[in-house]
Amino acid sequence: MRRLLASQWPGYRIDEVVLLGSGTDNLAYEVNDELIVRIGTEADPVRVDREARLLSIVAEVSPLAVPRPAFTVPELGCLAYFKVPGVPLLDVPHLWSRTSIPAALGGFLATLHAVPMDRLVGLVEPDVVPPADWLQESADYFTALAERIPAERHAAIASFLWAAPPEEEFEPAFSHHDLGIEHVLVGPTSGAVTGIIDWGDAALVDPAYDFGLIYRDLGPEALTVALSHYPDPGIAERAGFYARCSVLEDLAYGIEADDHRYVDKSLAALDWLFGKAPTPPP
Repeated sequence: MRRLLASQWPGYRIDEVVLLGSGTDNLAYEVNDELIVRIGTEADPVRVDREARLLSIVAEVSPLAVPRPAFTVPELGCLAYFKVPGVPLLDVPHLWSRTSIPAALGGFLATLHAVPMDRLVGLVEPDVVPPADWLQESADYFTALAERIPAERHAAIASFLWAAPPEEEFEPAFSHHDLGIEHVLVGPTSGAVTGIIDWGDAALVDPAYDFGLIYRDLGPEALTVALSHYPDPGIAERAGFYARCSVLEDLAYGIEADDHRYVDKSLAALDWLFGKAPTPPP
């Protein structure tokens, strides 16, 4: 890390380097409690360059702070940026009921979805998965997780998986595409949204998807608040569909990673996502 930073910022003094985490795609380090340096487990120069350029555009339009690239080393799959202030909303559950949070996220998403496509040429790709594929993947998760899911929720989940998926009638829009509360930063005391991180999945998608993650993590009232100024009348139904699919995926991740935060929030969300079982098909 010292050699890497010396090559980019000669004279920059390093007092502390902390490994923040490792995933399937990246290692992330924090330097001097101010700089995040992300290094790909497999170098992908094109992806790094594209993400840095995209973040620069997002920073121009976003009403919330996003990582601003400090430097890149594409051949190492490296992207560095100064820390966005705040703590992950995932870690402060006492703030989850604040209506100011979904209000801020709703405005943020409306801004992203309005970014002209000609500004994004070559930077993002479509990522639209057919609803039938979502249901099949969710059915696989349900089969694998059945013993960890309360028995009183099984009938409602099964009925959802048997039901017809929503119609694919939407215009793809640019979105974060992974707006779970682990990527929403807030002031730990004020509860104000201070920034949005982790833009590696940004794409042209169904605009309902990120609203679905708000619904999944923060509940039905949060979805209503987030959608209060959104013009698409069909988006709430599709958001519900994505919320119900993604909660099973999130639960599976929490169990595999042995991370009680994801397990606890996913099991809690089952109450509002599958609280009453619809009548199963004959």
